[in-house]
Amino acid sequence: MSGVPAGAPASGPAGDPRTARTRARLRRALLDACAERPLEEVGVAALVRRAGMGRATFYLHYPDLRTLAVDACAEVVRDAVDALHAWRGAPDPRVPPPALTSFFTGLAPHTALYRTLLRPGGSGPLGELLHRELRERSRAERTLAGAPAPELIASAVAAAFAGVLADWLHGLIEDTPEGIAARIWRLLVALHRMPVT
Repeated sequence: MSGVPAGAPASGPAGDPRTARTRARLRRALLDACAERPLEEVGVAALVRRAGMGRATFYLHYPDLRTLAVDACAEVVRDAVDALHAWRGAPDPRVPPPALTSFFTGLAPHTALYRTLLRPGGSGPLGELLHRELRERSRAERTLAGAPAPELIASAVAAAFAGVLADWLHGLIEDTPEGIAARIWRLLVALHRMPVT
C-alpha cells in the first residue's frame, strides 16, 4: 500500500524522501486548513502558502484538493484497519480492542473533513478506500486462518464497518466514541462467527 490514493500522480522515484516530505507538508497544511474551515472553502493558493511552497509543486504531486484530502485522510483508513485487527486469540465480543476505542476517540479534530469524504452509508472516496483495504485485510486473515467463506465475510465486515462509521460521523447513529466502538466490535465479531456454509 503506497498511501497515495488511486488517481494521484506518482512523482519522483518510489521512496524518494523529498517526495515524501513534500506530500507530508501538503497533507499537514490541508488538515490544518480543514480544522479551520470546510474543504470546499480551502483554495490551492492559500494551501500552498500555508505549506511554504508553490502551486506548481502542488500540481506535480496532486491533480486537485480532493485527491490530496483523500491522501491526507488515508492514515485514518490505516488506523481503522489496524484497530480492527489489534487482537490475538479468540476475540471477546464484550471488550473491543483498546486501539478500536482510541481510533473512534481520535476522529474529533477532523470530523468535518471525514464527513466530506465519507458519505452516509460508507460511500465517497474515503469510504471506497476504507472498504477496499479493510476487505483485503479481513480476507487475507480469514484465508490464513482457514476460516470459511473469506470473501463473503470480508465484504460484509468492510461494508458494515464503513457504513456504521460514516453514519456515526454524520450523526445518523448517536453514541459516544467508546459506545460506538463497543457496538461495532460486537457486530463484527458476530459477522465473523456467523455460519455461512
